[in-house]
Amino acid sequence: MRASLLWVWLCWLAVFYGAWLLLVVGLDLWSLVREHWPMALSMAIGSYAAGSTPMGGGTVGFPVLVLLFDMPASLGRDFSFAVQSIGMVSASIFILCRRQALAWSMLRGALIGSLATIPLGILFFAPIVPELWVKLVFAVLWGSFGIFHLYRLNEITALERAGDGRCPRDFRVGLLSGAVAGFSAVSVTGVGIDMVIYTALVVLSRVDLKVAIPTSVVIMACGSLIGVAVKSLSGDWQPGVFGNWLAAAPVVALGAPLGVFVVGLIGRRSTLLAVAVLCVGQFAWICVAEREALGGAGLLVALMAVGACLLAFERLRRVGLRMAEGGREHSEGLFSRAGRSAIGRNTAKIRPDAL
Repeated sequence: MRASLLWVWLCWLAVFYGAWLLLVVGLDLWSLVREHWPMALSMAIGSYAAGSTPMGGGTVGFPVLVLLFDMPASLGRDFSFAVQSIGMVSASIFILCRRQALAWSMLRGALIGSLATIPLGILFFAPIVPELWVKLVFAVLWGSFGIFHLYRLNEITALERAGDGRCPRDFRVGLLSGAVAGFSAVSVTGVGIDMVIYTALVVLSRVDLKVAIPTSVVIMACGSLIGVAVKSLSGDWQPGVFGNWLAAAPVVALGAPLGVFVVGLIGRRSTLLAVAVLCVGQFAWICVAEREALGGAGLLVALMAVGACLLAFERLRRVGLRMAEGGREHSEGLFSRAGRSAIGRNTAKIRPDAL
């Protein structure tokens, strides 16, 4: 990393920790921080996963609050917005300072799409979704994501394409994916757009994880900031968010960038494998914990939803393989035509009397 860029991230940390200390000391909130120390401990793991995988910090914060502490799903969503606005933003600044490669075309499209739909989803869609279905949406999305990674891990980690920063198709895919995920997933659970964009990049565009994961981190940071802005302007934060955020924020500000840095040294395979197992585990946990409310029919619907997500992943994978094969054939065709043209030009230069 260039020292001239590192100072930007260090300044961000200095500003954040100064503001946090001023808030805690000035308002005498140490007791509130101590009261919520379990969340800080949980987010030490969650923030590392947020920086090193396509899962936002809310992917850990949501089930911890909702499943372990038996809090409302709406609190898990609001906490996801709040904690990711520090952790994912810190990781994004770190990524940009390191000048890591990003899929800019899809990132721009996703940002525009989510900017339009996340506020609409928070204000009009999330309030009408029952708490139980919020939990199931989260469980199904990440459970199917984990299963897909478990049996396609070798293929995903072998991808090497850097991506095209000016690809119109990637922009359109990002625009549509960001709009749909922002309205249906982010507004309800606080996470999801990172997973959707990562999946589009890896499965459809066949992009290297070194590009896809940082891109997913940046788009989730933007989505979280949008969520925080909407919740703050509407004054609709759930009680309990502030205390949990106050305890976890100083941890995630360093934890997420640490994940970005460490995974570059140890590789992503083992981290992705561990997180995939956790994603499947939380799906099973929610199904068991809510078995009475779900009943047999609800459980069947959840399993069918996971199956539908896996079919969608596989469909996207086949489309991505066909597009990649078509691109190779196009390149080979251009090369062959260029070669034939060069041979023709060289042949034309040979004088008949020289034969």
